[in-house]
Amino acid sequence: MSVKIALAGNPNCGKTTLFNALTGSNQFVGNWPGVTVEKKEGKLKGHKDVILTDLPGIYSLSPYTLEEVVARNYILQEKPDAIINIVDGTNIERNLYLTTQILELGIPVIMAVNMMDIVEKNGDTIHIDKLKKKLGCEVVTISALKGTGITEAANKAVSIAQSHRKVTPVHEFCDKAEEIIGAVENKLTGVVPEEQKRFFAIKLLERDDKIIEQMNTSVNVSAEIKEMENEFDDDTESIITNERYVYISSIIGQCVTKARKDKLSTSDKIDRIVTNRWLALPIFAVVMFIVYYVSVTTVGAFVTDWTNDVLFGEIIPPAIESGLNAIGCAAWLQGLILDGIVAGVGAVLGFVPQMLVLFAFLAFLESCGYMARVAFIMDRIFRKFGLSGKSFIPMLIGSGCGVPGVMASRTIENDRDRKMTIMTTTFVPCGAKLPIIAMIAGAFFGNSGWVATSCYFVGIAAIICSGIILKKTKMFAGDPAPFVMELPAYHWPTVSNILRSMWERGWSFIKKAGTIILLSTIILWFLMSFGWEGGSFGMVEELNESILSKIGTAIAWIFAPLGWTKAGEGWKMAVAAVTGLIAKENVVATFGMLYGFAEVAEDGAEIWGNLAAAMTPIAAYGFLVFNLLCAPCFAAMGAIKREMNNTKWFLFAIGYQCGLAYLVSLCIYQIGTLVTGGGFGIWTVVAFAIIIGFLYLLFRPYKESSSLNVNVKGMAKAR
Repeated sequence: MSVKIALAGNPNCGKTTLFNALTGSNQFVGNWPGVTVEKKEGKLKGHKDVILTDLPGIYSLSPYTLEEVVARNYILQEKPDAIINIVDGTNIERNLYLTTQILELGIPVIMAVNMMDIVEKNGDTIHIDKLKKKLGCEVVTISALKGTGITEAANKAVSIAQSHRKVTPVHEFCDKAEEIIGAVENKLTGVVPEEQKRFFAIKLLERDDKIIEQMNTSVNVSAEIKEMENEFDDDTESIITNERYVYISSIIGQCVTKARKDKLSTSDKIDRIVTNRWLALPIFAVVMFIVYYVSVTTVGAFVTDWTNDVLFGEIIPPAIESGLNAIGCAAWLQGLILDGIVAGVGAVLGFVPQMLVLFAFLAFLESCGYMARVAFIMDRIFRKFGLSGKSFIPMLIGSGCGVPGVMASRTIENDRDRKMTIMTTTFVPCGAKLPIIAMIAGAFFGNSGWVATSCYFVGIAAIICSGIILKKTKMFAGDPAPFVMELPAYHWPTVSNILRSMWERGWSFIKKAGTIILLSTIILWFLMSFGWEGGSFGMVEELNESILSKIGTAIAWIFAPLGWTKAGEGWKMAVAAVTGLIAKENVVATFGMLYGFAEVAEDGAEIWGNLAAAMTPIAAYGFLVFNLLCAPCFAAMGAIKREMNNTKWFLFAIGYQCGLAYLVSLCIYQIGTLVTGGGFGIWTVVAFAIIIGFLYLLFRPYKESSSLNVNVKGMAKAR
């Protein structure tokens, strides 16, 4: 029979790092709350029958956000055989609040005090023996990042799980509080398991509706609640919270010795610069410019050019063609393999080197602690238009992939803020959009670094403007959720963590290329190769006679105001944009097939020339922005549908994204063309009307606030 062990702790305490070390699993390790939004499982190394579950980071067992609900429900319903409670040794006082609640569950617990290397470096001392005695559970010291002490912690957890050693909560609260809790426990005899009576008694006193609903019992504790509130002159939830902290303070006073600190730490000195009110945003802009410049236009571009021009230009296609000719392969099958699969999938895989360089940069910034500061910096901006820094966390995660970015919105307790975050998270360029960025930058702007960097800030601008506009509607009106976040100390990340994060994101992209994109390219090849010619259906010589051409021509008029119709090639742009809804990488794959990428792009010049003949640079930039802002890939759409949990909200989100993308792209092309001397037309008037309407929505008064002020003034006059 398998043994189930749960890893529980505060966000940023090192749970997922420990989970990776103990299981060898490739879980992503981030440096801000909300990365682990669902429980993840893996088998403990050397123990085939021991299953470890990595729970979302939580601050308490009184859940306010969805990921906290996931963690508590697992503990209460799945009832693991033991819990490893990971505690951040550098901030043990805050972490112990969750510990006191976990100990009340009656489940075998082992506390793993993490980051002991930093504790010792700071000159602090944690007296483990005293801590063990005060809490009544096993306590070990570890460093999950360096791997010290983790095997001992795991073995002890397995031992106590197999021995079924229950934890008896120690005396925590003052005498009167304990007396009232005891009275409620007596009422719960026979109602809940004996070892969990204390936990449920406290939750009843705290008026925890979820627990009351879960218990499905008629136990009445109103008399005890009234007695406690009269005795302490406060509400019961506040009373119990205060009692916990009084108890924790007594533990800290006896078990932790802090070193005197007469000067600022290195992290504090760095933060005085990178979180400075005036310097923070310029520094962030410079950092992101460097990241995208190196990834897209220098190191990443060099490797990608070799991959496209040599590997998928001079090596693979000729080799496959020779092999197919040698076996006498049919012409149609040879066309499918070379013009469909190799041209389409190869065009996408050619951008993998750029993506890996970008992912390595992002992994470093996340692991060292800088991205946590970015969330703190952006909170000041986001709060001005009705969101908190918590909304920026999913967007940071979404820079790798939109799916986990959308799922990370579960960290936001306010339902309106969460829905708005889900709608806008995918505006930030994800890894799948990088090939489109690189393609447009290379074809029209000489691989200029500003193109890639501007895409990131276009996404941020779309989020900010959407927040301001949507927050002024009844659907999203309300105060932003509070944002409380501990900034981790700066540290050098390990190479293994950076490589693990880079490979996980990169492998996800490669797998998509081998599945969704492969299937898409086969379908596209069929639509490109077959059609009606000479009154009969079959393979066609001319691309303009194909089924794909007919479909593209039928919808091309929709995108005419966006400037995608130069040289009669508008249908190709339309088809590429639509296939991008399946997977954003499909945009490049489609162009690779439409322009014979695998055959002609030996030096990378010919495909760029074909694209340049189809669009002006202004239209191309509008095309890029359209693909950045419109509805994401099918996988991300599925995540949006799942997180919205409502079809109408899902359709509204997708409609808003596509509508915004179309209008912004239209304005870019029409106004840009006018400025560059391209003439004035009816669509130019429409573009100006859109901008005027946008500015009105952006700066119009917040009616909810105005009505509130009127009501307050009216009440004052009445008095």
